[in-house]
Amino acid sequence: MSEFLRIGLVAKQESVRALATLQRVIRYLQNRGVEIVLEQHTAAELGDTKLVIADYDSIGKGCDLVIVIGGDGTLLGAGRALAKYKVPVLGIHRGRLGFLTDITPDNIEAKLDEVFNGKYTEAKRFLLETSVKRQGALIGDGDALNDVVIHPGRFVRMIEFELYIDDQFVYSQRSDGLIISTPTGSTAYALSGGGPIMHPKLDAIVIVPMNPHTLSSRPIVVDGNSKLKILIGGQNSTFPHVTCDGQHHVVTNPGDEILVQKKSQNLHLIHPLNHDFYESCRSKLGWGSHLGNSDY
Repeated sequence: MSEFLRIGLVAKQESVRALATLQRVIRYLQNRGVEIVLEQHTAAELGDTKLVIADYDSIGKGCDLVIVIGGDGTLLGAGRALAKYKVPVLGIHRGRLGFLTDITPDNIEAKLDEVFNGKYTEAKRFLLETSVKRQGALIGDGDALNDVVIHPGRFVRMIEFELYIDDQFVYSQRSDGLIISTPTGSTAYALSGGGPIMHPKLDAIVIVPMNPHTLSSRPIVVDGNSKLKILIGGQNSTFPHVTCDGQHHVVTNPGDEILVQKKSQNLHLIHPLNHDFYESCRSKLGWGSHLGNSDY
């Protein structure tokens, strides 16, 4: 008998493809005789249903497995909500690149069979927790599975800030902002900003300047347990935004302090046995395949 008896389902909102896949997964789970719990916004997309409906807290506390149907954005949102409960999360790809949602629509039933038969691997992904303080008082916070980004908001203007790592001054900078990324997020916004690709197992954080006003400013990779502090310059004419995973943001004032560090709880991801990070990079980033019988 499978260890997964109560399954939570989360699907991308306003997506015909995700909704069709959700219905397919529901039929599969009903045939297996497991209990199904629909996340409340997902249930609203599905319409009239006799299935159990619950919020993320109830799903995290009461389910053995959560299946997320959509793109990486859908899994990022679910991951932030579920990490504290240690419930394993499995992604079915119905988005764009899909580095996190690695089961494709053409083999859903076969891959789910493997998972329910215990043929899977589990990976832990750490998150970043962020707090913004103004004169010592907390004005906002958030978590990020991919990245924390400091940017000018709606205005295309450089911002000034100072970066400290473990209370040591690193540099002052004028740029369009800063990307602070986990290994999970290194294939997302940080990659487009010129940052390195980091293997998901690395315990490290990458700091990527956005269009810095100096040729010598480069990405920095630091220990995953580092504590980062960014001081927003008092002379800024704009009000920089702090965004977590592109889905949650806080507007800062000149002089505000931004603190970023690893969150104590990890997200537990489930992968099929043949999951290969490098194959994902080849297929999604257009890397070359084997040379075959080439002489080179």
